[in-house]
Amino acid sequence: MNLQFLWCLALLGLAATVSAATEPHGFNVDDLLAMDRISDPQPSPDGRHIAFVLRSTDLEADRGRTNLWWVGVDGKGLAQLTTHKAGDSNPRWAPDGSGIFFLSSRSGSSQVWRLPTAGGESQQVTDLPLDVNGFEVSPDGEHLAVALEVFLDCEDLACTAKRLKKRETSKATGMTFDKLFIRHWDTYKDGRRSHIFIVPVTGEDTVDVCQGLEGDIPSKPFGGTEELAFTPDGKGLVYAARTANEQEAWATDFDLWYSPIDGSTAPKKLTTANRAWLTQPVFSPDGKTLAFLAMKRPGFEADRFRLMLWDWPVSGEPRALTEAWDRSVSEFFFSRDGRTLYATAQDTGHKRLFAIDGSTGKVTPLVTQGTVRSPALTGDRIVFGMDHLSSPVELYSVGLNGGAPKRLTDINGERLGQALLGEAEQFSFKGWNDETVYGWVVKPASFKEGVRYPVAFLIHGGPQGSFSNNFHYRWNPQTYAGAGFAVVTIDFHGSTGYGQAFTDSISGDWGGKPLEDLEKGLAAALAKYSDFLDGDQVCALGASYGGYMINWIAGKMPERFRCLVNHDGIFDQRMMYYATEELWFPEWEHGGPYFEQPEAYEEHNPLHLVKNWKTPMLVVQGARDFRVPETQGLATFTALQRQGIESKLLFFPDENHWVRKPANSILWHNTVLDWLKRWTTAPKG
Repeated sequence: MNLQFLWCLALLGLAATVSAATEPHGFNVDDLLAMDRISDPQPSPDGRHIAFVLRSTDLEADRGRTNLWWVGVDGKGLAQLTTHKAGDSNPRWAPDGSGIFFLSSRSGSSQVWRLPTAGGESQQVTDLPLDVNGFEVSPDGEHLAVALEVFLDCEDLACTAKRLKKRETSKATGMTFDKLFIRHWDTYKDGRRSHIFIVPVTGEDTVDVCQGLEGDIPSKPFGGTEELAFTPDGKGLVYAARTANEQEAWATDFDLWYSPIDGSTAPKKLTTANRAWLTQPVFSPDGKTLAFLAMKRPGFEADRFRLMLWDWPVSGEPRALTEAWDRSVSEFFFSRDGRTLYATAQDTGHKRLFAIDGSTGKVTPLVTQGTVRSPALTGDRIVFGMDHLSSPVELYSVGLNGGAPKRLTDINGERLGQALLGEAEQFSFKGWNDETVYGWVVKPASFKEGVRYPVAFLIHGGPQGSFSNNFHYRWNPQTYAGAGFAVVTIDFHGSTGYGQAFTDSISGDWGGKPLEDLEKGLAAALAKYSDFLDGDQVCALGASYGGYMINWIAGKMPERFRCLVNHDGIFDQRMMYYATEELWFPEWEHGGPYFEQPEAYEEHNPLHLVKNWKTPMLVVQGARDFRVPETQGLATFTALQRQGIESKLLFFPDENHWVRKPANSILWHNTVLDWLKRWTTAPKG
């Protein structure tokens, strides 16, 4: 289909959206779902365009829809490239710029397609018997590295497809296991592994370059093709893989491996000394340096990612470029001359963009506000997605030496213009041990001078996480501000972006320093913003570790809050250890397995404080949550009901640790806000 025609369709769609807008109102869940979500920006080889994925919400189908768009690097020429209802994603440019490869299930399964940039219809590139879950294009554009899930004892892809078909038609549903993992995140293991196969763009011959490795490449549950890279000559592939086998459920030992794309030799492990997590291989433009991210401490998923540089072909030992920089690198890439690396990292309540000198490691901030995502080099600019507490992701660019970011898209501008948002402000206070701790306050969208408002006190999960300056699609402060609440969040000890020692401080002390920070942080906010925060009308809410803290607060501070909301929170540390899937997490946090360190688990176990509970609590739980299994939420509700405490259970049989489906999200937000409104009174003035 002609790209110009698609552009016209896109503009008509935007106009229809604008004309359907309502009168100004407080931001709500309907506005949240109406936001179109930008992701995966990919600059063209000639530096003229940026292709990206745009996700919209289809309420009737109860799902998200993704299509490909592009925009000029000057912010002009915004156009929709694909419109198929099956959804398109993962855009990757052909090296000569003649087309964009992408993933689509329009043929009935997820396969790689190609859209000519000069115009014309998309053409299917792969026609494999299995779904393609992700891919990258070789430097010469002649091969694809595709991720497929296969049975390792199968000789070809057809064997895996045949075995899956046989399972579908079998009346027996039982599964047998002889080692962990049994299940991971929200899926039971079925014997398959994700491996990388090399596929010529002109044919269907496939080569499993991970042959013989019992591991998932990319990693599960959240790994992607950022974990692999073609070598500069296109003849090999470097990738990250954890092959702990029987120790997989309690090890974080990811190594870098090398395989030739023709499969002529077995995979070779490049890193042997470091037993911690290594990932994200990236080659310098001249092909002489392999960069990657590395942690130091085995078994710890929240250790600091250092940026490493290694001569290629590998020789000697890699060099830690950011050893002296007390921040954990998230994403990075090289400058064209290879002398500078550009990276993102969480930093005091933001996720900033930095330039790092490749020789000295000197760090210079370039973009200091908001949350920077997926930065990439295009010409003499860096393009990136950025969101903050008042806006979802839009595309921006910035000069190589910094300066004011230039906005390239305004996808959600009209929608945001119809919703009243709360003003956000960061503050700090003296927390545990008089150390500086940061938090955010968001005013109600309907804020008026002289009026005091009830408070939604949000507690983040992780626990090594952060309620930072970003636009969240599950715990967005603006949905509470739009309903008339002021919002307070605290990045307590254990949060990320404040130095590794600050992050480490929560391990072994889940109910200690964090609770003290939360108490002091709320008190500091109430004192600093006493003109509009009503300290007598506060409800606390949290998910995951935040849900654990809600249970802990219920026992430690039974008189402080008007109400509580616990989403997928831990009730009993003992059964949590034996029922969760990623065992490295509790073993690091509490010093070993439960059977070796029972006292450590029991020291901060909410179970022991149930007799103190008094505060009304809403419990939310997903049946497909294998991280914090459903019995934790059911036990919490049982403890509340048995003691006659006002309580409600919102149970989702089809959701995991998160609430993803639009209809469920609406129910979640409405139920939570109704609970808060039930236990707080109208603003005082």
